[in-house]
Amino acid sequence: MTLPSRKTLLGNVLSLAAIAWIYGGDLSDAVRARTAEVSALVELPSPVRPTVVLSLAALAVGVVVLGGIARGKAEGFKGYRLLPILLVGALFADLVLAESRIPIDSTDMASMSLQRFQKQAQELSTRDSVVDDPRILQPLLEEMGRPPYLVRGEPMTAYTLQVRKDCEGPVRDAPGVRPGTVLYCVAPERKAAWVTMVGLSGETRFGPPEMLSVRGEVRFLLVQPAIPDEAPPEPGDAFRDSVPAGNDTGMDGGTSSLQP
Repeated sequence: MTLPSRKTLLGNVLSLAAIAWIYGGDLSDAVRARTAEVSALVELPSPVRPTVVLSLAALAVGVVVLGGIARGKAEGFKGYRLLPILLVGALFADLVLAESRIPIDSTDMASMSLQRFQKQAQELSTRDSVVDDPRILQPLLEEMGRPPYLVRGEPMTAYTLQVRKDCEGPVRDAPGVRPGTVLYCVAPERKAAWVTMVGLSGETRFGPPEMLSVRGEVRFLLVQPAIPDEAPPEPGDAFRDSVPAGNDTGMDGGTSSLQP
């Protein structure tokens, strides 16, 4: 029996492995996003393209095995080229389609929205105190767009606001709070406020709602009483990764909630 070279066989095996990994993962994400409690996706992915690519890959495997190897076809058999051609063509199509997409993940989008809210809340602060009235803070959510998450496969339409008072630090755990909720936690005497959000961690794509965090550190921003001629923080230093010891409970006081 005449068989193709090891190089040709290896090329087919690697091409098939790459197709299964890339488009099998895409298909898995498209299916899982429809049932997951929260998905770190802006839009519901379509299963059509990965299904088509995987189907064509299955046909190509049939041609290689049944039409080529089983019949002892030599190196010149064109069926041995199908899998590499399919891989290159599918990746090229993905590259063309990707040009029209915004290459920002849900964690970055949520972080930018949180920064916008914190900046506007900071502008509402006086020299003596930060704002704590939900009626004043609520309109700020309308400029944040919609949360970059799916809930049971459905896009979220708007952020929600929850104001907590008499806090000693940022909220680090919020069981039962829906994703897309901005937690505005005000210190006693309105001397500061910590801004956090419920969504998913940066390392999680699907799962129950949790605090927006990266590498286990909850992302939060601090709102302080206005200081004349204070220089704004550098963009890269906007998020605080830690607070002084003893000031991290963040859920001491009462709660008032607003649903848009």
